[in-house]
Amino acid sequence: MLPNLGRVALAALVLCGCSSSLDDPEADPGEEQAAAYANEIVRFDPGEEAGYGADKLPDVVLGPPKGKGLLSGSLDVLSLGKGGSIELAFGGVIRDGDGPDFVVFENAFWPGGDPTAVFAEVGEVSVSEDGVEWLTFPCDAEGDGAGNFPGCAGFTPTLEFDADAAVPLDPTLSGGDAFDLADVGLTRASYVRVTDVSNAGASPSAGFDLDAVGVVQRDAQ
Repeated sequence: MLPNLGRVALAALVLCGCSSSLDDPEADPGEEQAAAYANEIVRFDPGEEAGYGADKLPDVVLGPPKGKGLLSGSLDVLSLGKGGSIELAFGGVIRDGDGPDFVVFENAFWPGGDPTAVFAEVGEVSVSEDGVEWLTFPCDAEGDGAGNFPGCAGFTPTLEFDADAAVPLDPTLSGGDAFDLADVGLTRASYVRVTDVSNAGASPSAGFDLDAVGVVQRDAQ
């Protein structure tokens, strides 16, 4: 769940045309956008009944998400399969700053507009600085019964937003599930791994459906 962001506020932000200022006003927006999202698949281990989106690799999970808002899930995703996992690298280093440091985007949505009945296939998120030693965010895959799955990715809808304007990435405008490196005691990370823990769905779209991973706080390499 997004830190300090109520669900009513999130719904209101769907129509917001706000944007975040760039770190460098002279920078090319396209280059800034590219650096704000995963730009390489390091490893993909599909689980059982995976397959959806595999024909669009690697682009389907690189760059910004293609969110559809609160009421509809994007089809521009890669289904990891039951227990499947994927590791991504970035054009810059994710650093621990104030608040969330990166965001994982899935295609969760609210059927009938009810946030307590969210359609979610959640994943466990891990981070690494060197690609060898990994730290994992505790993930409550069972949820609280009210549409929240604390510590997991895959239950907060991805909103429609201008990816060129929203750099640095702002989770209050983009939606998705935000993570803070401080929660696992890490100050920097170059890699993010998402592993399906939902064991839900059927072929070819079982498991966590990854849209993108974006960086909120980053250092250039």
